Amino acid sequence: MRVVIAEDAVLLREGLAGLLERFGHAVVAAVGDAAALVAAVKEHRPDIAVVDVRMPPDFTDEGLRAALELRTAQPDLAVLVLSQYVEQTYAAELLASGRGAGVGYLLKERIGDVEEFVDALVRVAGGGTVVDPEVVRQLLSRRRDPLERLTPREREVLGLIAEGRANASIARALFVTDAAVAKHIAAIFAKLDLPPTADGHRRVLAVLAYLQAAPG
Repeated sequence: MRVVIAEDAVLLREGLAGLLERFGHAVVAAVGDAAALVAAVKEHRPDIAVVDVRMPPDFTDEGLRAALELRTAQPDLAVLVLSQYVEQTYAAELLASGRGAGVGYLLKERIGDVEEFVDALVRVAGGGTVVDPEVVRQLLSRRRDPLERLTPREREVLGLIAEGRANASIARALFVTDAAVAKHIAAIFAKLDLPPTADGHRRVLAVLAYLQAAPG
């Protein structure tokens, strides 16, 4: 199995590489930031990428966003995320991404058994899904009633977004200004805990929240 590792902590990165090689897997690249991860995957076309969530330069969610970018460009790429915390916004999108390609999300603190970790890696590379129980708990907690904080008008706006309407179309349907629609959408994003991103995923994630909350 060909593996790319993306982890900014040098000791952990080298430790993972040595561990996987001892189990007979080929680590074709071991990098320390998200940009290098994207370049390494494009160059080596590995079977799986092992990705840390927080990476340079900002140490927020660069690794997870890079993983989503890679899955968009290469849907058959298996991805196993290792993290110290649950990044709910992108974790849900990552777990829903890909068509048949394996995906996993494990918390670093729970990786105590080497053989168990390698087995999880092999299962993800083979098309399986491995998710830490704490990740599942937090994602389900977020889904219980994601729209409860929205006003009736904000729910109406979100419903029109779910229909695929642009802001101008929503403004015409509700007989309000474009500025009013933009204000409602900003409030929706804030109440659904969807932070600003450069890739425009917030609108998609808001629609997913709306659909998940819809009855039957």
